[in-house]
Amino acid sequence: MPEDLCFAPAAELAARIRRRDLSPVELVDAFLERIEARNGRIGAYVTVLGEEARERAQEAERAVGSGGALGPLHGVPVAIKDLFDYKKGVRNTYGSKPLADYVPDRDATYVERLENAGAIILGKTNTPEFGHKAATDNLIFGPTSTPFAPSGDGSPGKNAGGSSGGSAAVVADGLAAVSQGSDAGGSIRIPASFCGVYGFKATYGRVAAATRPDAFLSHTPFSHSGPFGRTVEDAALMLGAMVGPHPRDPFSLPSDGADYLAATRRSIEGFRIAYSSNFDVFPVQEGVRSIVAEAVQAFEEAGFGVEEVSLGLKRSQKELCEIWLREVAVRVAAIAASMKNAGVVDLLGQRENLTPQFAELLETGRNMNAVEYKLDDVARTEVFDAVQDVFEGYDLLVTPTLAIPPFDNAGDGNTVGPSEVNGEEVNPLLGWCLTYPINYTGHPAASIPAGFTGDGLPIGLQIIGRRFADASVLAASAAFERVRPWHDAYAALV
Repeated sequence: MPEDLCFAPAAELAARIRRRDLSPVELVDAFLERIEARNGRIGAYVTVLGEEARERAQEAERAVGSGGALGPLHGVPVAIKDLFDYKKGVRNTYGSKPLADYVPDRDATYVERLENAGAIILGKTNTPEFGHKAATDNLIFGPTSTPFAPSGDGSPGKNAGGSSGGSAAVVADGLAAVSQGSDAGGSIRIPASFCGVYGFKATYGRVAAATRPDAFLSHTPFSHSGPFGRTVEDAALMLGAMVGPHPRDPFSLPSDGADYLAATRRSIEGFRIAYSSNFDVFPVQEGVRSIVAEAVQAFEEAGFGVEEVSLGLKRSQKELCEIWLREVAVRVAAIAASMKNAGVVDLLGQRENLTPQFAELLETGRNMNAVEYKLDDVARTEVFDAVQDVFEGYDLLVTPTLAIPPFDNAGDGNTVGPSEVNGEEVNPLLGWCLTYPINYTGHPAASIPAGFTGDGLPIGLQIIGRRFADASVLAASAAFERVRPWHDAYAALV
């Protein structure tokens, strides 16, 4: 029975709590019991807030009994990422050894909103150091495995993807009802693909982030926060609690008034879908390509018109990835400088405690020429224009989320992806991800489970929408889910 609760949809749990059919205390206890039993195999939580979660559950139960107004996530257990997703008074490590004991004195904007909506935070989830790569592993906690290939019995396990790998894994394995991740290059969509769950990043600015000391931190590349769920409806429920403008976020968008839950039941009649098997320039393993191509047929079954397209990109995936890495290098170097100036930590002064690639990014960012940095926006503009050109004739663009299935964890705290795909060189940090171009552009995008390889590893399909058309991505995702539901796959994890 407790495991039935842990795999029940978040929307169902919220409804049962509201009608007093389920105790928040019982629910939190069920999740904490499963975390105790399972987290050691997948390494998803790095901090578990058991005592606080139980106290919040008792408060939630009293609120139900009082008959007062309840938030949309009242009593629902959630997880949040251990990166810039602060919860006041709770350790936040950034996946970085020099910050293993850092405790923030403020809440992230969207974390505060989740708690205001009644969510109960179970804990913080694993991430690579400062989210700098697409695999979740670090020198403090080690790797996070996809629940479909956990470590144990002599196996290192397959990586959960990153950088929100812990958040995706806890949802897949029934260790949280829904969870929060962040995405600056695919960090929601990548682990959603590797963990067989639904991950959604809204249009840039839809989920406000009042970052400090730099309010302008999130624009290069565009960074987003968003939900993971085992169903599209669950992700929509969580998204609704996170969105909205904030007076201290200069990039936050005005409310669009959308009902994201209603969008999951919306008709998609007349939608036109553009399909690219490789985003023009990425090598994609044949097994992945064939699974995604078969999954795309589900859109036709759901009533969409689907046509294969070329985006007309002129630059190679190698060049595009190098640009992304330079952009991120400048960002993390600026963050490191701010931390040093504030007396928090001198990261490069502890280079021996850093992941080697992250240390190299800090050096690159510190030495980057400002004009060269800005000229990279020319290439970014080319990608933006190519995607916008597609949306002149289509409502959605779909691609594989990743070029490969999940790969083995390393044993040294520094798992990375392959250095080549189909004989073509790719950057092991991110080059096998068809996600980061959409962080050049800020469009809404999701990864939805497309199927499984012959050895049971999840494969994701990326759905990209027009700017500000978040509800359309959710509607199309839900239509796909109705035709090709994937929920039976979680039975193997119970």
